[in-house]
Amino acid sequence: MTAVRRLSLVATDGEMPAAPERPAGAVRVAIATTDMKALDAHFGSARRFAVYDVTQAGWGFVEALAFDDVTEESGSHKTDGDDRITPKVNALSGCHLLFCLAIGGPSAAKVVSAKIHPIKVQAPSPIEEVLEKTRAMLAGTPPPWLRKVLAQAGVAAPKPSFADD
Repeated sequence: MTAVRRLSLVATDGEMPAAPERPAGAVRVAIATTDMKALDAHFGSARRFAVYDVTQAGWGFVEALAFDDVTEESGSHKTDGDDRITPKVNALSGCHLLFCLAIGGPSAAKVVSAKIHPIKVQAPSPIEEVLEKTRAMLAGTPPPWLRKVLAQAGVAAPKPSFADD
């Protein structure tokens, strides 16, 4: 069983905050990272995910997810039946976009079935750069795949149907 640690900002009065609400018009983004500074990890081997809410105006940190038991990047997987992917997908529930360096087919299928759109990035890059590119896409004319994600997330109006009702 893979343990998940959720690290989030807390109030100065010491009270535990409620689950962070997504602001209106925001898309929730998860970024696979090793150091919380850069998008630099494969999905299966990522020990951490930085989660942000991104709007047309900017972004805000939501939480960091940490995992102890991860896959290796060797291309082979354990055969002992230990599922390391499902706990990650469950922990990322509520995210709309997932940025990573690579993701295997079975993992991508689980992520997509959880209504999370995986995005493979060619090379490591600073998290702020990824967030700025996402913000710019939201502020401009989003590509069709992002418009679909936004409509499913309730951030944008769904594409009108021209069928007679």
